[in-house]
Amino acid sequence: MLADLQLRGARPQTQRVYWREVENLAKYFGKSPKKLNDSDIKEYLLYLLNERKLSDGTYRHYVAALKFLYRITLKREGVVEKIRFPKRRTKLPVVLDLSEVQALLSATDNIKHKAILMITYSSGLRISETSRLKITDIDSKRMMVYIREGKGGKDRYSILSQTALECLRQYWRDYRPKEWLFEGNPQYRPISKSSIYQIFQASRKLAGITKPACVHTLRHSFATHLIESGTSLHHVQLLLGHRSPSTTTVYLHVSNLNLSQVASPLDKVSS
Repeated sequence: MLADLQLRGARPQTQRVYWREVENLAKYFGKSPKKLNDSDIKEYLLYLLNERKLSDGTYRHYVAALKFLYRITLKREGVVEKIRFPKRRTKLPVVLDLSEVQALLSATDNIKHKAILMITYSSGLRISETSRLKITDIDSKRMMVYIREGKGGKDRYSILSQTALECLRQYWRDYRPKEWLFEGNPQYRPISKSSIYQIFQASRKLAGITKPACVHTLRHSFATHLIESGTSLHHVQLLLGHRSPSTTTVYLHVSNLNLSQVASPLDKVSS
């Protein structure tokens, strides 16, 4: 199975996820997946939904892993033929307004922590993209940030804020990173995603933000604020690295750009 994943260009993280989920299947039944049938797979998936109560996203990973195993590696299409992926539920993202973003950054005294949050927000980065930034990815002449191997293994460019650049320069003078823009421990490794998560949560509490925000909220806020400032949906899609424009349109639902221009019909009713 690992060989098949590698031959199809699956990323190492995908390989690990699929392997882990097939391993869990084998542990549940106490025997090789080769000896299971379609009824066994249905029983296991119901167990994941009803007893483990997996989220839709995690459950989709399990279904994808099992489909790959039986379709590609074991050549037993019939075992998973009738299994369908669950429909995606469209949930509106949590978004911080500009004053909350300012409060978050103002509450962060450590220059490294501030630089991490600032570049994440100002360039619309995923937490994994921020953690793996290299010094050479910051192009101050073109005012661009190069994101290598984003989601789906795609490279892209995003914008570089002048304010973020000034913060990064101050951070560089204080820390002198060598290869990774934000070094971890040990220094030859990039900062971990868990460290960035902790930095954000600490700053969120100091800023008094009560919304259920996480690091990814900064990316949602970046996209929403761009749309509210008049940036086209197409350009926002390119900056975020979305494959489909339909993924980007979710930010229209949380933007107040157009909604603020709509008057309630009640206001037109004469008293």
